[in-house]
Amino acid sequence: MKEGIFISKGILWTFIWFGFMSLYTLLNIVVWRKLDFSYGKYLNLFTIIFCVIVFLLLLSKINNFKIDILKNISFQGLLLSLACAGLFYFILDKGLDPLFAKIFPTSEESYQQTLQSLSSAPILSLIQVCVLAPIIEEILMRGFLLGGLLLNYGKIVALFISAFFFALLHFNMVQTLSAFLCGIILGLLYLSCEL
Repeated sequence: MKEGIFISKGILWTFIWFGFMSLYTLLNIVVWRKLDFSYGKYLNLFTIIFCVIVFLLLLSKINNFKIDILKNISFQGLLLSLACAGLFYFILDKGLDPLFAKIFPTSEESYQQTLQSLSSAPILSLIQVCVLAPIIEEILMRGFLLGGLLLNYGKIVALFISAFFFALLHFNMVQTLSAFLCGIILGLLYLSCEL
């Protein structure tokens, strides 16, 4: 994408992705969970993969946005990513998240129920949460939104808007506040690689 995007377009595409997320979540609750346990979990994962692919194709074609997942991969970048993962674990999971859990106990309860649900199928959950979610989040939030807003609004505005939308996609106050901080740090990493 050689041209910038406006905030309205960023909002639109974030809501379109939210629609896809709602679709596969609804199918999981209404249809897949009612089937045999193992089949339902696999069908849910297939539905998520299908939604991710369709969304990325739409995002790419409609916006003339080139998706290049392997674009800035380097040994230094991988080491920096591992360092960030460690930083996120200690600062967020061990530091801020327990504080947020005390402030928002209902959100914490919901978050723990989600974690228990994910633990019922660890391999499928790993694919969903640690592979598919980060890929779509990075392409949409950093590649499309941050990269596009940067051209029209500058670094600071683009960084905060993309972090805000990244946080909103986590739907849980315990995660949302941490996700905003992660969005800022991941956005800074993206900007350092792009510039």
